[in-house]
Amino acid sequence: MNKAKGKSNGGRGIRTAICQIFCLDGDREGNFARIEHALAEAAESEARLACFPESSLLGWVNAAAHQRACPIPGVDSDRLCRLTEQYGLYVCIGLDESDNGRLYGSAILIDPAGQILLKHRKIHVLPELMTPPYTPGNEADVAAVTTPLGRIGLLICADTFVPRLLDRMRALAVDVLLAPYGWAAPETQWPGHGNELHRVVRSTAGAIGAAVVGTDLVGQITCGPWTGQVYGGQSIAVDAQGNTLAIAADRDRDIQLIDIPLVSR
Repeated sequence: MNKAKGKSNGGRGIRTAICQIFCLDGDREGNFARIEHALAEAAESEARLACFPESSLLGWVNAAAHQRACPIPGVDSDRLCRLTEQYGLYVCIGLDESDNGRLYGSAILIDPAGQILLKHRKIHVLPELMTPPYTPGNEADVAAVTTPLGRIGLLICADTFVPRLLDRMRALAVDVLLAPYGWAAPETQWPGHGNELHRVVRSTAGAIGAAVVGTDLVGQITCGPWTGQVYGGQSIAVDAQGNTLAIAADRDRDIQLIDIPLVSR
């Protein structure tokens, strides 16, 4: 567990665990175990919010998710809610969602009572990377929720590339945006490819006027056109001005604990 403290704003801030875990495509039980281990570390360090990567249970662009993903709410999200309640903190996590024959790349925010407060379906889905592709979410459904921690919004990975989605998030006046990522590149492009992730997250903070937590995973894509590409970690949290609060390890599991300052509005 690495600990870093952002400068607080009048004592207000969100103690947050960036949970950069190793994810193995299709290994639902193993990924659940890795999620729980990270939650236990976060809770022991008195984090109030734990942030996980994109598609944390089955793996991003894993075509088997068309058969294996669950509805939300459903078996997988119910299990995550029970873990969240057990460890007593807020959790943001990306997981694939099945709904009436469609597959969505989704992210949920769960409160310490084990209730789902917010769900976001990824909009910019890169359809060329999986057959059949994810179904895109609806831009009109971009949302935020007010919690005791502050006002929180959700987007997923490539959604942060789209200016009109960032405009929507800015209009929601969030304190922090939580963005699960699956940031991948050929092995030879790491560690340098992390710099592009950091640029995107800092740019996102500037566009929405809020802190951003971009949580990447560690592992490798095993399906589709990007088979063999590597998730290199280097998760990053920045404040509303884009200043770095923490960067997680390169290509290794890491749990970073930070205090995210909130902007007075």
